[in-house]
Amino acid sequence: MSAETSAELTALQAALAAEHAAVYGYGVVGGRVGEPRRAEARAGYDTHRARRDALAREVRAMGAEPVAASAGYALPFPVQDSAAAVRLAAELEGRVAGVYSDLVRATGAARRREAAAALREAAVRAARWRGGSVAFPGLAERDGTDPATHPAPATTAAPAAPPAAATAATPG
Repeated sequence: MSAETSAELTALQAALAAEHAAVYGYGVVGGRVGEPRRAEARAGYDTHRARRDALAREVRAMGAEPVAASAGYALPFPVQDSAAAVRLAAELEGRVAGVYSDLVRATGAARRREAAAALREAAVRAARWRGGSVAFPGLAERDGTDPATHPAPATTAAPAAPPAAATAATPG
């Protein structure tokens, strides 16, 4: 396997891991979000499940075993009410956008277009959940969410957010 193919596979696996975490996270969001946004949460859940399944097929097509989902994930903060569920959905989408940004950089041709579309869709969902957009969605160092420069507040639920190339939630 060439270095280029290896980098692409690594980025695909990272995107798959992020999608596993997003599916898990949207399960939490759906359980806590208020009725007015429940359909939006369901749509996000369905979208991430479909992307997860497509990425698993792509990894297999490259001759590799897709990364498995963790049994559970530590959330970046406690999700005890609808407002926290909305913040979690925005956080999940921001993290997913980050891994798709990495995938855009690591791939070419049709896969790059697909990764860019996934990045754009995640950024739009994040903006809807957040109530506003960021200047550079998917680029943590530019959008004000880089954990190195803007650490997450300390909670007992999870450590600070991982870099964009990591999963959307930390395996727990």
